Amino acid sequence: MSAVFETVPLKRAAWIEWLSVVTGLLILYVPTFYDLAGTHWTRDDYAHGPIILAVIVWLIWDKRKILLLSPRSTSPVAGIALLIFGLFFYVAGRAYDLVIFEVGALAPILAGTLLAMRGWPALRALWFMLFFILYLVPLPGFFVDALTLPMKQYVSEIAAHILYAAGYPIARAGVVLTIGQYQLLVADACAGLNSMFSLSALGLLYLYLMQRSSWVHNGLVFLSLMPIAFCANIVRVVVLVLVTYHFGDAAGQGFVHGFSGLVLFVIALVSILVIDGVLAGFFKLQKPAS
Repeated sequence: MSAVFETVPLKRAAWIEWLSVVTGLLILYVPTFYDLAGTHWTRDDYAHGPIILAVIVWLIWDKRKILLLSPRSTSPVAGIALLIFGLFFYVAGRAYDLVIFEVGALAPILAGTLLAMRGWPALRALWFMLFFILYLVPLPGFFVDALTLPMKQYVSEIAAHILYAAGYPIARAGVVLTIGQYQLLVADACAGLNSMFSLSALGLLYLYLMQRSSWVHNGLVFLSLMPIAFCANIVRVVVLVLVTYHFGDAAGQGFVHGFSGLVLFVIALVSILVIDGVLAGFFKLQKPAS
């Protein structure tokens, strides 16, 4: 009975301890996320930002029992050093409007706090959450621009070949597709880079939740994410071209255009589930019978 009375004050003290940490994080990052909500998160290519943030909060909450345990051994020196490192990048990013530094600093800030307060066991328990913060960081503009144009070229070229082989009167000039009386520009959103970024986040979260024991299995599923996203974008472009050709420009650029993005993710998610199921069955067959 005495153990119960000793545990309750300990947990209560831990909640109070973490409340001060949460208060500090809110002071730092509420302005940051407020700015993102009015800038990056309003664009299609970073609309996944709030979802990523919600997942990060859930991942922390999921490990709350570990955070509430009394620390057996902490690493205050390493933790404080990492925390100062993160705060330096946060201040630099905030002062000079460098969103990459400002948002990316959240990872070392949280890692340093975990090390200082709960030690390496807590850091190992929350490693995936710290890694997942990378998906919260907006990609650099020069990086996006360098990859988007070649990907738009490939998507439009393959979509044109598919439709031409199906007998449709289609021609391509760069990233402009001409079918019948209509001309369609393959936009950045259809290039696949941003969907690859968000889909890889979805795929990693799926693998983390499934807890597959085989690294080969996990690696193959992860490597399949990029081809899946690329192929799903090709399907999206083909569907939009067909809708425009058969039902007019208003139909292709209206509700169907926005809905096609959802269809893309459904196709990609189903593909991930199928590949994961096939690999699970394959590796199960490879195990020797007991």
